[in-house]
Amino acid sequence: MSQFDLQSKIPNNVNLAADRRLQRALEQWQPRYLEWWNEMGPEGFQAKDVYLRTAIGVSGDDWAQFDYVKMPDYRWGIFLADQVPDRRVPFGDHLGNPVWQEVPGEYRNVLRRIIVTQGDTEPASVEQQRRLGQTAPSLYDLRNLFQVNVEEGRHLWAMVYLLHSHFGAEGRDEAEELLARRSGDSDKPRILDAFNQTCDDWLSFFCFTMFADRDGKFQLASLAQSAFDPLSRTCRFMLTEEAHHMFVGDTGLERILRRSAQLTRLDPNGDARAQGGIDLQTVQKFINYWFSYCLDLFGSEVSSNAADFFGAGLKGRFDEERRFDEHTALNQIKTLVMPKNGQLVNEDIDLRNAMNEVLREDYIEDCRNAIRRWSKVVQNEGVDFVVTLPSGRFHRHQGIYGGVQFNPAGELITADEFEAQRTTWLPTEADRAYLRSIMRPVTEHGKIANWIAPPKKGINNNEFEFEYVKL
Repeated sequence: MSQFDLQSKIPNNVNLAADRRLQRALEQWQPRYLEWWNEMGPEGFQAKDVYLRTAIGVSGDDWAQFDYVKMPDYRWGIFLADQVPDRRVPFGDHLGNPVWQEVPGEYRNVLRRIIVTQGDTEPASVEQQRRLGQTAPSLYDLRNLFQVNVEEGRHLWAMVYLLHSHFGAEGRDEAEELLARRSGDSDKPRILDAFNQTCDDWLSFFCFTMFADRDGKFQLASLAQSAFDPLSRTCRFMLTEEAHHMFVGDTGLERILRRSAQLTRLDPNGDARAQGGIDLQTVQKFINYWFSYCLDLFGSEVSSNAADFFGAGLKGRFDEERRFDEHTALNQIKTLVMPKNGQLVNEDIDLRNAMNEVLREDYIEDCRNAIRRWSKVVQNEGVDFVVTLPSGRFHRHQGIYGGVQFNPAGELITADEFEAQRTTWLPTEADRAYLRSIMRPVTEHGKIANWIAPPKKGINNNEFEFEYVKL
């Protein structure tokens, strides 16, 4: 079992003191991280005591403790989950061989690219959400925002540890670049487009944690099976924290939909906005927007890179070892629906080349389960409205559907037809302005904004009325 040194300058569970070179490198990076956090982290709350969970172990029910912490003092020290004895490569061309503790030379560049891309998402989301605390609907929600933020910071540390410990000077340079890029910056944007989108209202935040963090679940799960064991161990523990991020998004959207349905029913004309709420149609438009952007995070449906990653044992399918009996994916095909000459046609693709799509399909089904629950919540409030998940072809910017226009049902349409319906399907600036107009901070214990329902229970068995943030 790993030993957690919580009190050292660089909190860690990897016996960092035994590697002075690595320790010095991370100690040199730390001030830059804190500078970034103070500049781009949650604005206006750095000196406040927040009721946060802090990881103190990697397994069991007591892996984390809850207490009041100022965010700049948050101790992030879990870098790796415990090593699995005699672990073997679970898929690809190296199936059954011992996993690697060091980076094989032939995979050095691609592994660095994978780690950098994953690592870049962590600070990006903090930057996107840095001002949301100013409009939090309750102290409960404010605390959840900050929990997500500090854990994204910890995830960044975990990826930087891998870069520093396994990639030498190149890794150190990449770690610096992770702090140099900025979400939405025109000159140095974040690597993935979803992490450059504006997230300055709480409906967007809940959509982001629902859909982008759920993408994180599937990406991390595929990397947790990697033949490069340190990456596998890092991602396994990140998944433990990612569950709460998805919970925040899933339940947040459910609470908005519940309150929207209540206000719809209360208004004589069925207009939730007239009651100061968010109408169901607007919630649907934001679901369409964020879900479609997050689909692009999986990459192209047909990808030689995905085939190479799988063959090398770097990135597997979701839950590869438990769900699949055959782990080489050789001499197998997957049928994809391809747009060609104004029509949709079926085309058989080598399964390894379709691994991005295999992962995306599992993600879509996971999202669909939540959508079904949300529709029941709305209908149980007495409102006849069905929340839907748009087709995986709708509003795509990358892959085989990028640049081709589809309606939310996945039917091919013209660019003119899409533009004619854009304001029906996707958020408008007027929608965003309305959201900004109703989002005012609520900081009294046990109080909550009118546009969202309270949670069914609080955090760590506390009541909703608990003082989650000391203001």
